[in-house]
Amino acid sequence: MYYDDHNPPHFHAWYNEFRGQIKISDFTIMEGKLPPRVTGMIVEWATLHQVELMENWRRCKELLPLMKIDPLV
Repeated sequence: MYYDDHNPPHFHAWYNEFRGQIKISDFTIMEGKLPPRVTGMIVEWATLHQVELMENWRRCKELLPLMKIDPLV
């Protein structure tokens, strides 16, 4: 997430040369392209942490430090 990012609430993902912006509400890729296997892992992680992602989005808009979100294990 970036502090000056645009709506709708989303996060950025990178994998090798691939980049994507993923909407927090339904985990669709808004922009960019990611391999299907990577997309599946991102959706699995984001599903587990959707509340935390939205809280970090809110914190971004208020220019507050972001909370650390655990990785997928």
